[in-house]
Amino acid sequence: MELIILRHAKSAWPEGVDDHERPLGPRGLRDAPGVGRWLRDNGHVPGLVLCSTARRTRETWALVQEQLDAEPRVEFMDVLYGASVREVMRLVQATSGEVERLMIVGHEPTVSDTTLHLVPEAAFEKFPTGAVAVIALDSWQADSGVLTAFRTPRDG
Repeated sequence: MELIILRHAKSAWPEGVDDHERPLGPRGLRDAPGVGRWLRDNGHVPGLVLCSTARRTRETWALVQEQLDAEPRVEFMDVLYGASVREVMRLVQATSGEVERLMIVGHEPTVSDTTLHLVPEAAFEKFPTGAVAVIALDSWQADSGVLTAFRTPRDG
């Protein structure tokens, strides 16, 4: 089983726009397709995607998905906007065993906290926008895993 945790790409901060409705900024629009290409080229194409309902996560997912040469099932979930590690782990543990690769598209601090919960020894200083962690799990019920990849937009 493979859990892919993606933080939304860099967002804009338009005046008067509610946080939930903030769009991607120019850098995010540029970086997100590269995440999709990297996932595709490295064999990390999800079968199921659980994505926050925030505009910046939905826009990130749309740009990533365009590069995958696949159309995974997607569920947009309000709970992923501001989710706790416990809430994310409930979603992971409820995933069908038929799903080999699950992607969570979310926000900080949820993405880094969930990664560190599963892989306490993970060696990253921060989880920047557009970064992705790939974690190998023995099962969706596992409470620990192995970080097999960590990529940021600066990695190319």
